[in-house]
Amino acid sequence: MGKKKIGVKLIFILILVFFTFNFVYPKFLNQYLGLNFPEIPFKLGLDLVGGSRLIYETDLSKVEKTKTEALSGLRDVIEKRVNILGVREPIVRIQEIGGSARLMVELAGIKNVEEAIKAIGETPLLEFREIEVKDLNAPLRSAINPSDLKPTSLTGQYLKKASLDFDNETLEPIVILEFDKEGKELFKQITSRNVDKPLAIFIDNNLISSPVVREPISSGRAQITGNFTPEEAKKLVNSLNAGALPVPIKLISQETIAPSLGKISLEKSLKAGFFGLLGIILFMICYYQMAGLAASLSLLVYGLILLSLFKLFSITLTLAGIAGAILSIGMAVDANVLIFARMKEEIKKGDSFSRAIDIGFKRAWPSIRDGNLTTLIEAMIMFFLGTSFIQGFALTTSLGILVSMFSAIFITQTFLEIFIGSKVRKQDK
Repeated sequence: MGKKKIGVKLIFILILVFFTFNFVYPKFLNQYLGLNFPEIPFKLGLDLVGGSRLIYETDLSKVEKTKTEALSGLRDVIEKRVNILGVREPIVRIQEIGGSARLMVELAGIKNVEEAIKAIGETPLLEFREIEVKDLNAPLRSAINPSDLKPTSLTGQYLKKASLDFDNETLEPIVILEFDKEGKELFKQITSRNVDKPLAIFIDNNLISSPVVREPISSGRAQITGNFTPEEAKKLVNSLNAGALPVPIKLISQETIAPSLGKISLEKSLKAGFFGLLGIILFMICYYQMAGLAASLSLLVYGLILLSLFKLFSITLTLAGIAGAILSIGMAVDANVLIFARMKEEIKKGDSFSRAIDIGFKRAWPSIRDGNLTTLIEAMIMFFLGTSFIQGFALTTSLGILVSMFSAIFITQTFLEIFIGSKVRKQDK
């Protein structure tokens, strides 16, 4: 490979190191060079820094599914809302007390209870109700009384997607609802028995719209109109898409909680990770010498990139997540060992150092690819089927594996190519 191309790759790595180092530790340049790198703290989990606990009371009086199904759906919706991509790692539990049930939500790092309530958000309760009125020409709101309202089984739990649209004539914002397979059938049944009658749409027990059904609707799509501003309609769409609650909930308790493991556990974990990394670097340099030095430098760059991604995506680090990151270090070292073993085989055959690098990386790649791919598949299964802490472990492991593949194939190779033609590579004989 030409020296110019190697130089370009090296400059790219140096720029990457500069930005990742200052993203991870911006205080150094901000303090000594007067720069203005953003100081974003790492987000730590409940077991390390504590947070807030919110307890909600559930209303199961109007649930048509089994209580177990409804509560399971409620837990899934709340966890999904605060655990997007697995970065928040909340603890969401259902507590059944006698004939009632409560939802407990614990959020990491949020000591302000109001902030915790805001993080969960107010998911609107979407309902469709059949209305029986004597005079259909009378204004709907004035004609309604409690005896006029007849709840249906169609609620927000069957909502597949909500989207924002605008009326072609009035240009007023409208909200389009699309139901899942079960909701589509329910909507068809409801509209079939309410032809030429109004069907009321309620959100949080407030009447939003009452369109008259002209014919049975089998498409599974409904339309909400009202005196919305574009901002209000967009907010409603986002709230509905975030997860409509299968049962109503009411906040009854809020408190700040202490960490379950605390600062000492965090310090011990970081110390263990540091000495483990140091031991790997010393072993690589002693056993592989120049190639080990290149791998060690690559490993340091790998660490900076990984920590930057944790900050960039606001990934909450629990002990489980830290363990996943440390595990990926082993995968990174394993890739380098495979490459160096292949290189030694080629050098023993009499190939040049540059050719040994090229062939060593090409022949080691299938083993590296297959080994990392199987681990990624396992991590994906854990992420989609596991609970929050398992998801955190799977996420950090997956990110670490992807970064380790980049560092082994690109960064280590670049550092080795720098030594082509030098006198430092006697250990490869």
